[in-house]
Amino acid sequence: MKTATLALLLLTLYSCIPTRIAPKIDTHKIVETKKFSKELPQGSGFAFEDPKDANEFYSYVNSKYDLAYTEVEYNVPFELDEKTLYLSFYECERTTKTINLIPILVDAKLENDGSTPLLEDLHTSRSGQWYIIITVRDAALKDVLNKDHEQHGVLKEYLESLRQEYLATHHYNELNLRAGGQ
Repeated sequence: MKTATLALLLLTLYSCIPTRIAPKIDTHKIVETKKFSKELPQGSGFAFEDPKDANEFYSYVNSKYDLAYTEVEYNVPFELDEKTLYLSFYECERTTKTINLIPILVDAKLENDGSTPLLEDLHTSRSGQWYIIITVRDAALKDVLNKDHEQHGVLKEYLESLRQEYLATHHYNELNLRAGGQ
C-alpha cells in the first residue's frame, strides 16, 4: 500500500515534464539578442516581460517620442547626456511547453483495452509570455547596451525608467501632457 501511494504521489508531482521554459524576468535583463530569439538583430538588448496587450508598447513609444505613427519601431532618435541615440524595439514571445504524463498514461491504458484515446489534446501543453526587447545604437552604430560602451550604465537607468513609465501609464496621450515628454 505504501509503495502504491508513493508511486501515485511521484507520478502526480512529476506528471508534467517541461521541454521548453520561458524565462522569468522580474524587472529587466540585458540579454544577447540572438540567444533570446533568432529573429532579432545581433547585439545586446534590454528585455522585460510585457503584461499588456499586443502593440501597447508601440503606442507608448509613438506617444512618448511624438512620432505621428511614422518609423515607430526602428531607430527612434532620443537624447541622453547630450548625445543622440537610436532606439529600436521588438515584441517577442517565448513559450513554456510541457509533456503531460497522466493523459498519456490514461490514453495508453484505453488503447490497450481496445478503446479510442480520449485525451490526445492534453498530451502536451503550451503557454506563452511576451517580452519587449529594446536595442540602442549610437551615431556610429555601436551597441550602447554593450557593457564596454561609455554610456552603458546611464542608458540602463534610462531604459529602466522608460519601462516603469510604460507599465504605469494606461493612457499614452498623458505622456504628451507631461513636461519633458522625452
